[in-house]
Amino acid sequence: MVTALRDARAVAETVTDPELPMLTLADLGVLREVSESGGTVIVSITPTYSGCPAMDTMRDDLVHALHAAGYDEVEVRTVLHPPWSTDWISEAGRRKLADAGIAPPGDAPAARPGPVPLTLGPTVRRVRCPRCGSAETEELSRFSATACKALHRCRACAEPFEHMKEL
Repeated sequence: MVTALRDARAVAETVTDPELPMLTLADLGVLREVSESGGTVIVSITPTYSGCPAMDTMRDDLVHALHAAGYDEVEVRTVLHPPWSTDWISEAGRRKLADAGIAPPGDAPAARPGPVPLTLGPTVRRVRCPRCGSAETEELSRFSATACKALHRCRACAEPFEHMKEL
């Protein structure tokens, strides 16, 4: 079963994210584990944030890909702990985002136990333009096509681009 499990993992690693189709679920760090129990392939995934509207599609795409590869019994589980972080995006995934014109996220803010401190000043982020590399960019909108991205514009080349937010 070790070979079959490794093969099932390889199949699951080919499934792309429905909102960022240049990335696989493995690139994005959403694919957590592929295991087997009683002849059932069990795939564990973590949403990028609670209420992620793409979870049903991810689940369906994983089941379809594994069924097409000959795995009859497939179960997809949602794992919420630990919560997903943009730090889980692979280096290959970060390159794919930049190649697609989306500025990859920087390091996620450090999570501290206890209350979250309230800061009233604006958050200053230097986001490099994925097209020309300039750090002279501005945020146009905190939200873009999906909740996990913001819309920016480069002041050097004047091109708009999306930035995947750090979570």
